[in-house]
Amino acid sequence: MAQSADSINVFTISLGCPKNRVDTERLLGALGPAMVPVDEVADAHLALINTCGFIQPAVEESVNAILDAVRDAGEAETSTGRRPVVAVAGCLVSRYGQDLRAELPEVDLWLSTDELERWPDMAAKALAAVTRADAPRRLSTGPAYAYLKISEGCSHNCRFCTIPSIRGPHRSRPVAPLLSEARELAAQAPEIIVVGQDSTSYGSDLGDGNTIKDLVTGLAALPGLAWLRLMYLYPAGLTDDLLAFLRQIGAPLLPYFDIPLQHAHPDVLGSMGRPFARNPRKVIDRVRAHFPEAALRTTFIVGYPGETDEHFEHLMRFVEETRFHHLGVFPYWAEDGTPAAAMDNQVDEAIKLARRDALMALQADISREIMETHVGETLPVLIEAPSPEWPGLYVGRTWFQAPEVDGVTYVSAPPETELALGTIVDVEIEKADTYDLSGLV
Repeated sequence: MAQSADSINVFTISLGCPKNRVDTERLLGALGPAMVPVDEVADAHLALINTCGFIQPAVEESVNAILDAVRDAGEAETSTGRRPVVAVAGCLVSRYGQDLRAELPEVDLWLSTDELERWPDMAAKALAAVTRADAPRRLSTGPAYAYLKISEGCSHNCRFCTIPSIRGPHRSRPVAPLLSEARELAAQAPEIIVVGQDSTSYGSDLGDGNTIKDLVTGLAALPGLAWLRLMYLYPAGLTDDLLAFLRQIGAPLLPYFDIPLQHAHPDVLGSMGRPFARNPRKVIDRVRAHFPEAALRTTFIVGYPGETDEHFEHLMRFVEETRFHHLGVFPYWAEDGTPAAAMDNQVDEAIKLARRDALMALQADISREIMETHVGETLPVLIEAPSPEWPGLYVGRTWFQAPEVDGVTYVSAPPETELALGTIVDVEIEKADTYDLSGLV
């Protein structure tokens, strides 16, 4: 596709969490209306790789993406005489910046998370172009949803986590600019998804007028917003007072609770240094007392140093009894610089993987049973994209399916009906799989 001489062609890869994606979108927005997304490094003026450095697999994925971009940029220079600017951003830069600079001199621009506000200017200088620092974001998520990042960093001291050392302490963005940004997002997408390292800590560093209640009240009143989804709700912050407040908010707030528990056994939780009481069943019961219909999502780490067979069996029983809608399981990775990495009682890699597989097999059965309860129901489904499998088939999500981490709902429409992307339609559910639903308009 031909571009104007004034366009800035940008190739992007945003790895890791939605918070990274928001940082990418802000930089793209700062490039202004001249920014044109492209699918190949060879077609780009700027190749941006926003990295994740949280755990070793994410580090390896990020390094591979950088190497691919550097290779493609070199090939473009050889064939066309023009080499794209290669920019590497995000958590990997903050964690291993000096080493990366020494190992990868081919990278033109390094953007660490402690200089987020300077990214547009740094990119502008590299491109010799003019940018607008207050420009709106350029969404990369399509017409269905947008992430709203409400805070940066984390002040907890979990012994396995690198986030505080990479992104610094918890820092909330004030309510007023967040609501201004959210109005623009709601004009582009019907669902806003609130993300932060610990969303329930929002405003604890700001004071009156900038609490999580103030923020949710403002977001829920936005015109055009159909769904409001809160992610990263730490257990300690889900008090009866907050839950009662969320209950009375009602629509568009979804009864979807993403609660990163990480384990269920009190000994393991204590060793992890998790910032809440050691009985996670209490927070689950508390949520369900206020929201009996709640969809619950969580993540667990298996193979943490010192985790015994008894600890793991306790976790298995907890999952079987709790019946989460959605569950992510990660084998523990000993990350450099974390206290847990220096512990003596590391668990064998084969045991970690076996425990992950066993827990995911248990969850697969639970998920299928939950999905099957919806067969015959009519559910609201947010249409995200046409399916490439055949005409008239669309991919969407119902209210208990968050993007990128949960299952999807496949929607079949009559041949003469074209479903508009970013709209919510009523779908009669006809089939359930392990994680996905299928139905008809």
